[in-house]
Amino acid sequence: MAGTEASTLALDVRPIDATHSDAVWPLSIEAGWNQNVADWRFMLGAGQGFGCVGPDGRWQASSLVLPLGQKLAWISMVLVTRERRRGGVGTGLLRHCIEKVQSAGAVAGLDATELGRPIYLPLGFRDLYEISRWHFDQTGDTLISPPAGISLRPLTAADLPRLAVYDRPLTGMERPAILAHLAARQPGRAWVAADAAGRIAGFVLGREGRVATSLGPLVADNEAIAVALIARAAASGAGPFIMDVPVVHRAVRGWLEAQRATTPRGYTRMTLGHATGLDDPTHVFALAGPELG
Repeated sequence: MAGTEASTLALDVRPIDATHSDAVWPLSIEAGWNQNVADWRFMLGAGQGFGCVGPDGRWQASSLVLPLGQKLAWISMVLVTRERRRGGVGTGLLRHCIEKVQSAGAVAGLDATELGRPIYLPLGFRDLYEISRWHFDQTGDTLISPPAGISLRPLTAADLPRLAVYDRPLTGMERPAILAHLAARQPGRAWVAADAAGRIAGFVLGREGRVATSLGPLVADNEAIAVALIARAAASGAGPFIMDVPVVHRAVRGWLEAQRATTPRGYTRMTLGHATGLDDPTHVFALAGPELG
């Protein structure tokens, strides 16, 4: 990785920490992304941020490495201002993040846009599955009943340890801090599905964003439970909403289309190396978002 080291040194890469949240947030605004300051503050506190500043001291580029367990880390928030684009800044920061992940003995994961994917493929990233980002303004008043034997109830703080245990094998991620953070951000969107014995059979969380409420992650035993959960979470407050949904889930797509949702863009989930369980979206019906994995 000698080329990586040379390029990042030339870029004068600097650490970004949670105290910089307000200063780095304009990068999200310029890009038209949905993160707010609370998102930046959490991400920079939970992970490692790296970026570049201009002559005036303002942040001109950013990147993030977010640990999701000992053997997986998420790369995201690779943002560059208009005046610094096409100069290799974004690729240099990406390589810097890859070096950090690999030096920790972990696999790097990310969600690539159509423009980003051709950059990641030559670096060794491989495709896992496709994701559609859905936008919708409001939902109907009709809630959807879960399957027989399953009930829905608001998530409580006491559920969080079991939620993390349920989530880990179905997503391939270890993210108890992320789940706890999101549960606290929008308690009204946080719902859990349970069977008659009280075993968790699914959950959904949400968070307010700069322009819309993000619904997800949504993890469940099956798609019928997932649709009931997302209908309940969406009905818990006003929109607009965004959801990032693996394309394989037809019933979730049908519910979204019934809400007149549109999907103007998509992503491809990718990894540099193999992460057990991450390539199977069978039980992952909505993501936490490209920035959180």
